[in-house]
Amino acid sequence: MNIDTALKEAMSIAGAVGVALVDYDSGMSLGTSGGGDWLNLDIAAAGNTEVVRSKLRVMSALALNDNIEDILITLHRQYHLIRLMDSVKSRTSLFLYLVLERERANLALARHYLKQIESDLVV
Repeated sequence: MNIDTALKEAMSIAGAVGVALVDYDSGMSLGTSGGGDWLNLDIAAAGNTEVVRSKLRVMSALALNDNIEDILITLHRQYHLIRLMDSVKSRTSLFLYLVLERERANLALARHYLKQIESDLVV
């Protein structure tokens, strides 16, 4: 599946407000969908790049021999889900960033659907 299709699939997840495919080496979005006045996905992508880089530095300092599957940031009204791409079909410095309305979202299903999108995405 291509980037546009992947973003549309992510936006079909219950509670989805916005989604971005981000390169954490550069901090740039390869594509976005959704968002709005209060959710600038390009700014959020750049900011969450720092979250990913920071966690990778900590893992390296601790000599953890493991990979990040996803990172969850829980707000009072939203979930912010960062899913690192671990597919051989894509570059390894990519992540999917999904913002969900907490009242409408099912976090377990959202994680499941993002994993499926990741496995089908070809960049």
